[in-house]
Amino acid sequence: MRDRVIVGTVGRAHGLRGQVTVRPRTDSVAVRFAPGASLAAGGRTLVVAEHSWQQGRLVVAFVGVADRTAAEELRGLDLWADGPGEAVGEEEFHDTDLIGLVAVGPTGDRLGEVVAVQHHPAQDLLVVRTLAGERLVPFVTALVPEVDPPSGRLVITPIPGLLEEVPDAD
Repeated sequence: MRDRVIVGTVGRAHGLRGQVTVRPRTDSVAVRFAPGASLAAGGRTLVVAEHSWQQGRLVVAFVGVADRTAAEELRGLDLWADGPGEAVGEEEFHDTDLIGLVAVGPTGDRLGEVVAVQHHPAQDLLVVRTLAGERLVPFVTALVPEVDPPSGRLVITPIPGLLEEVPDAD
């Protein structure tokens, strides 16, 4: 079985012919978005028709996505490809390494489960499903000091308001 790696996230529709902007999450754009490449997104398979760079943005056309309405339906979807991902450094992780990990506190108490990873320019965020709902946890060492995919867990050092609501002072 081959690994599945995330290669991009669909942005807004671009033009009227079904093209979309894509925020690449791979160093191999030319390979991952080559014409004919198959990508999984939201339970369906998308085949790349073409890609180009326009004003510093990756613009992709998919086979069968012919108009702006169909392109807008793809907005926000993560694009996954089969095959080995790029090598990561010692303190780096693929999204698939993190999704599904149990989040525990410093004393080992269960806090929730990582259900997604969001990539933003300032920092990555872990989406942690807790009893109170989904919470965003900045993926920084101060808040997530330990990540152990082989054991299926990561440690979160919670601060007030991170994983639960903080009552108003009034």
